[in-house]
Amino acid sequence: MKRIALLGGMSWESSIEYERVINTAVRERLGGAHSADLLVRSYDFDAIEALQQRGEWDALGELLAGDARRLQEAGGELLVICTNTMHALAPQIEAAIDIPLLHIADATADAVHAAGLHTVALLGTRYTMEMGFYRDRLAETGITALIPDEPDRTLVHDVIYDELVRGIVSPESRAEYLRIIDALVERGAEGVVSGCTEIELLVHEGDLDVPLFPTAKLHALAAVEVALAE
Repeated sequence: MKRIALLGGMSWESSIEYERVINTAVRERLGGAHSADLLVRSYDFDAIEALQQRGEWDALGELLAGDARRLQEAGGELLVICTNTMHALAPQIEAAIDIPLLHIADATADAVHAAGLHTVALLGTRYTMEMGFYRDRLAETGITALIPDEPDRTLVHDVIYDELVRGIVSPESRAEYLRIIDALVERGAEGVVSGCTEIELLVHEGDLDVPLFPTAKLHALAAVEVALAE
């Protein structure tokens, strides 16, 4: 079993889900009392959020790249960034390490293609929806990602930062998300990518009439596949 290095705590609500999915999958695959071999770097998310809001992406890149190197030096054999948004810094982080970085958009694209779909709704932070790093990576595989118009795009972003990263799961916000998803389906979306790992706390597959692609779960399961590969 390869040792998985997790850059997490962005927020810890999703990082815990990564650990749960990874450990559960390893136990199911190997049986007995097996669990995953993990190294975890968890952050004070308030500091991360402040840097994001100020647009200090270079500082964030230096922080994550440095910690990725330290995880590698501690014995990590595979790096997983436990958040969609911070994959905006994946090239900088990847350049700082010699171990593989498993990109969350790649795991998502594999699942979308396996479902035979080509157009999806993408919900996430403003950074994930508006910056090119995620949609462009999906597009390279032939997948079109639709995002909400304003003011719905701001609503999706604000619910993540004002509620979900603080552990608040509101029925009112769920209803708003479902309304926004319905509008994107009317525009041609065949499925929904929960492009922020915390969204999986709010919207579940049973809430929708189209497939949901829970990126945190897909990413975590992809990490297990690599960790247990011969």
